[in-house]
Amino acid sequence: MDNPYEWLQSMVDQVPELVQPLIVALAGAVPYIEAEGATAFGILAGINPIVAALAGAVGNILCVVIVVLLGARVREGLVSRRAVATPSASSTSSTTRTMVEERPAADAGPETQDEVGDAPNTRRAKGRRKLGRWLVRFGVPGASILAPLALPTMLTAAFFVGSGVRKQWVILWQVVAIVLWTALTAAAATGLIAVLGW
Repeated sequence: MDNPYEWLQSMVDQVPELVQPLIVALAGAVPYIEAEGATAFGILAGINPIVAALAGAVGNILCVVIVVLLGARVREGLVSRRAVATPSASSTSSTTRTMVEERPAADAGPETQDEVGDAPNTRRAKGRRKLGRWLVRFGVPGASILAPLALPTMLTAAFFVGSGVRKQWVILWQVVAIVLWTALTAAAATGLIAVLGW
């Protein structure tokens, strides 16, 4: 069978070998392409599967870490500003208000999810609702591993941080999910190429 990706492979061959993984890493930093798409692209382009997987994962992980760190700063600023802006009548009501502010958005129900700015029936809003249910049901580890089925990892990371999950915990489990899904994609793409003889 003829290789339908010969044009892509010849195009990538014209780029210096040191630059090829950088292209894959840049593609891995793009939402909806991410490590999985970048890895598959790299493998189909003729790059070594291990190099393509590492490059795609590194690009995706760096982007997720930036999103988590920025998102955590924004959330901390909003929570502290809200605490200063609303004077409490008593220490009990202050404690209650703080507990409500720190509660993950996933516990607040679907109304809170849609107030973020998405229309109720958009793909992103549906992904957030699904992610919120997974977060409640499976915790951060399970929701992180299942998340690529609902939303890109960058949006998932922002959702978790906005829900009040510790940034270290988000980073850890997002990295685990990225590595797992990238490895599965690399194995599938490599197997497909071997089976089809490309």
